[in-house]
Amino acid sequence: GSTYSGKVFRVTFLTLAVSLIIPLLGAIVLLDCPIDPQPISLKEPPILTGVLEPNIELRKAERLWEGQLVGPESIVNIDDVLFTGTADGKILKIEDGEIQTIARIGHGPCGTREDEPTCGRPLGIRVGPNNTLFVADAYYGLYEINPDTGETKMLVSTKTLIEGQKLSFVNDLTVTQDGRKIYFTDSSSKWQRRDYLFLIMEGTDDGRQVSLPKDAYLTKEVKVLMVGLQFPNGVQLSPAEDFVLVQETTMARIRRYYVSGLMKGGADMFVENMPGFPDNIRLSSSGGYWVAMSAIRPNPGFSVLDFLSEKPWIKRIIFKLLSQETVTKFVPKYSLVVELSETGSYRRSFHDPNGVTVPYVSEAHEHKGYLYLGSFWSPFICRLNLQHV
Repeated sequence: GSTYSGKVFRVTFLTLAVSLIIPLLGAIVLLDCPIDPQPISLKEPPILTGVLEPNIELRKAERLWEGQLVGPESIVNIDDVLFTGTADGKILKIEDGEIQTIARIGHGPCGTREDEPTCGRPLGIRVGPNNTLFVADAYYGLYEINPDTGETKMLVSTKTLIEGQKLSFVNDLTVTQDGRKIYFTDSSSKWQRRDYLFLIMEGTDDGRQVSLPKDAYLTKEVKVLMVGLQFPNGVQLSPAEDFVLVQETTMARIRRYYVSGLMKGGADMFVENMPGFPDNIRLSSSGGYWVAMSAIRPNPGFSVLDFLSEKPWIKRIIFKLLSQETVTKFVPKYSLVVELSETGSYRRSFHDPNGVTVPYVSEAHEHKGYLYLGSFWSPFICRLNLQHV
C-alpha cells in the first residue's frame, strides 16, 4: 500500500510541478520586459565598521504630525516655520504645529501611480535669499513660490526642450546665496519619478545636471553641466559655492562639479562606493554634509541591489513577473544617515536597522540642533535631537 501511495504522491507532485513550471517558463520567454537592464559594476560595499558601525541612534527620533502628511520628501525652514512638499502634490507650511497648504503645482486626483503626472510630485525644496521657496516638481519643473501668498511662478517647465531633450524627472535643486543661479538634477530623460525603480534596475545613464540663471525664461540660457549620470538625485552647493555635489544614486557615489575657481567646468569623484544608495544631500552645521540613504548595502550581509547589479537576466525575469510595487516590498527596511566632512570622509552615522522608528529616509535637514528627517514614503516627519546622539 505504501509504495502505491508513494507513486501517487510522486506522480501528483510531478504533475503539479510541471503545470506550474511550464506557464512560468512560457511567461519568462513570451512576456515583454518593461526595462532593458544594463550590467552595473559596483565595488564590494564598504564594511560597516568604525564610524559606520551599525547603531540604533535614529530610533531616538520622534515622529511628528503622524498621519497628517504623506511622503514629506524634502524639508526647509524659514526661522522656525517648516515647509515641505508631499506625495499629494502640495507644498505645506508647518507653523506652531499647525499644517497649512500654501500651494499646489498640479491638480487632483492624487493617490495612485497613474495620477502622479497630473497631481505633481514636489521633491527638492530650498529657501532663496528673499525667503521665497524654490521647488523642484518631478513632473512640472522648477517653481518659485511666495510662502505668504502662495503665489507660484514657473522658472523652467518640463515641456521645454533643453539641449534637445525634455526634462522627464526633475529631482532636486540647490540655489546660490544671492539667488541668481539654480543647479538642479534631471534624473532621467526616459523614466518618470513613478518609475524610479525601473530607472535604478535598468542602470540607465541618461541623467543630467543642469544650471539655470534665475531669470532664464529663455531656454538657451539653461545649461547642461554634466551628462551620462546614473540616477542623479540630491544636489548641494559647497559652503564657498565653488562646487556642486551630485548624488549618483544607482552607483552609490557622489560626484563634484566645479562651478568657479581654477577647476571651473571640471568634475571629479567626491565619495565613491558608499554604504547605501544616496538620496538627498544637505549642509551640516559643521561645514560638512548630511547624506540620507534610500537603501543600504549591508556588509557583512546580503545586498539585493548589489547582487542583481551584474545580472541583467535576473532583473528581466523579475520585472516580467512582478510589478514595481511588489519588488519594492523585497527591499529590506533599513534607515541610514551619514555625516560627511567637507572633504568627503565619514564623520558619523545614524542607523535604524529594520526601520523601526524611521522606516525610510530621503533627506536630513539640520535646524537648531535637530535633524529633521524627510521621507518619500512615510506619513510623518521625524526629528532627531543631535545632543542626544
